Amino acid sequence: MNWFSEELIVFPQRYAGHLWLSISAVMTGLLISLPAGIWAAKRPSVSGPVLGFASLVQTIPGLALLALMVPILGGRIGFLPAYLALTLYSVLPILRNTIVGLNGVPANVKEAALGVGMTERQRLWRVELPLALPVMVAGLRTSIVWVVGAATLSTPVGAESLGNYIFAGLQTRDWTMVLFGCLASAGLALILDQIVRLIEISVSTGKTSPAVTSLIGLLLVCSPVIMDFSGSKTVQNRGTQDVVAETGPSSLEGQEIAIGAKPFTEQYILAELLKQRLEARGARVTVRDGLGSIVGFDALTDDQIDVFIDYTGTVWATVMNRAEPVGRYRMFGETSAFLMAEHNVLALGRLGFENAYVLAISEANANQLGVQSIGDLAGKADVSIGGDVEFFARPEWLRVRDAYGLDGLRTRGMDSTFMYSAARDREVDVITAYTTDGRIDAFDLILLDDPLGALPPYDAFILISPENLDNLPLQQALSELNNAISAELMRQANGKVDIEGRSISEAAEWLNAQLD
Repeated sequence: MNWFSEELIVFPQRYAGHLWLSISAVMTGLLISLPAGIWAAKRPSVSGPVLGFASLVQTIPGLALLALMVPILGGRIGFLPAYLALTLYSVLPILRNTIVGLNGVPANVKEAALGVGMTERQRLWRVELPLALPVMVAGLRTSIVWVVGAATLSTPVGAESLGNYIFAGLQTRDWTMVLFGCLASAGLALILDQIVRLIEISVSTGKTSPAVTSLIGLLLVCSPVIMDFSGSKTVQNRGTQDVVAETGPSSLEGQEIAIGAKPFTEQYILAELLKQRLEARGARVTVRDGLGSIVGFDALTDDQIDVFIDYTGTVWATVMNRAEPVGRYRMFGETSAFLMAEHNVLALGRLGFENAYVLAISEANANQLGVQSIGDLAGKADVSIGGDVEFFARPEWLRVRDAYGLDGLRTRGMDSTFMYSAARDREVDVITAYTTDGRIDAFDLILLDDPLGALPPYDAFILISPENLDNLPLQQALSELNNAISAELMRQANGKVDIEGRSISEAAEWLNAQLD
């Protein structure tokens, strides 16, 4: 396992982030659901609507709920949007079981309690809650399992979690990493579930030994959170902290730099490359990977990250909302001017390669269908095109579809990890590949010509946040990469991960060595 020794170093931070996020959300959900459930249980007319609202929240897919929190919070990424989404997710099982448990207390028992002189409050605390406790605890245990599992989806919104292993493993085809993230998350959920069960046994039986065992288990489980709390807090509060003073015109010593990265191999490698170069100059670097295009850009403009590598075509289409593509040099000039004028973001320079969208097809399939260009796909019956889930919602696809008359193609969204093998194995006919992906050559895929120029240029370029416009040491260090990486070099680096199974850091070190 190439990644094991490296990931062992960051495991405490990811584990602590996952646990802190899960426990915070469940405890907040408990504080909301318990009083709300007690109140609603005594009011049948409102218990239905309350449960209906909680159920409605639960029907929203976890990833969608997490993503929605980012725009609701004004583009904020990290702990807060994940925490709020998971808190909402935790409410239903606790609320439902509280209402069901209290309503399940026999009426004659309630009447007997009142008959012996108990007040409503005494009856609630001494009779109803103890009798309903097993059902209520079952709801809490369900909530814990749900939240710990859903917390793995917080990676795309910039929150540190065990989901980092899953998302990174999927993109780099490292199934051991995926399995590790899944097992670690499942193990944490089961342990927390058993801790709650022991507390319930202690309360119901009056024995202290289960409570002591659960307390010891909780302390052991939470120890990484205690050790990592200060570091996590520093990262989460980046927007309010001051940049460390410069120690010289070319020094980064002592500065804290956060780098954002999108969820695919190339971005992981480039983020690690920047990290290695900045750390060599004394900076303390954090990588926030797995971010979507819009989430990452919003995080940059909001100074939650300092550096972000994006692509001119992406900014052109999704940020500037420009439909008609232009030439590479003009596009870079116009996007750079727009970013500075509208968002106070500095486009430091192009890295030297273009990672454009391109339609690719297996050689056998191309011969069977008789296609050499995108236009040849028009009018073909029962042809499917696979692409990453983001592409088919982007203006580029709409332009290609309309320019070439591809309305009849069946679109299949999938993770980019599986696109290339799907084309090779002819599970789909065509895919939306990336020009710097090493799997194009490895899987013998043919790139279809785009004679109408419907797909825009995608030059990779470094963006600097508004907070760092005057950070000359940072800009000087990163400007060394301007026009330094060719498409072939980037393709080889990607291939070391996707084809050879090397780790991200190994690929970044190899790429760094080629640049020296």
